[in-house]
Amino acid sequence: MIGRQTQVVDCRRGMGLGRGGGLAQRGTLSEAERPDVIAIGMSPGHRHITKPVCEITYGLRQEGLQVSVLVLNAGSGIPQSNVTNIGTGSFGISKEEIDQIESHKLAIIHLGNIEAHVVAKAKEILRWVHIPAIVACQNPLDYEDFAKEGVNTRVVKPISVESRGTIIGIVNGIPRGESVKQNVLNKLITIAQNELRSVT
Repeated sequence: MIGRQTQVVDCRRGMGLGRGGGLAQRGTLSEAERPDVIAIGMSPGHRHITKPVCEITYGLRQEGLQVSVLVLNAGSGIPQSNVTNIGTGSFGISKEEIDQIESHKLAIIHLGNIEAHVVAKAKEILRWVHIPAIVACQNPLDYEDFAKEGVNTRVVKPISVESRGTIIGIVNGIPRGESVKQNVLNKLITIAQNELRSVT
């Protein structure tokens, strides 16, 4: 086939604001026609700018995957381990966001480069969300880093499971606010494609 493939994506509820929010602002969902993959980005700001999420989404869509994008309403800071704790400076996830994520087959969670934050945020999302997930981050983490905190992974099982969802892939080398290297993006695409083949 030669040419472009069209994908229908529902628009967000509002326009982005400020640096890093030109394409998305907090608490918005851009929903794909078919619920294959949902890319989850943190709230935009000087620490969480959305460029890698956009490039990941574009790369996946080029390969024919249907990708929704959710920017969390309270994606900054660290979790307080309470699903109802949505406030400035503390990470949280709402019931609406949980439902939006769980309507998809696979989640890609884009996090940063502070190891404790990456693990804690992934754990908080997967504590409530019962779908497989790929963690995309900058620093070199492995499955043991998540398993020792109670997060279920496909490779290493925790002693005490504290998550409903399971990490099925980790792709590091994705800095915030910078372009994603093609080999790193290819790795992420391969993991996503393999997972979707196994669930369909």
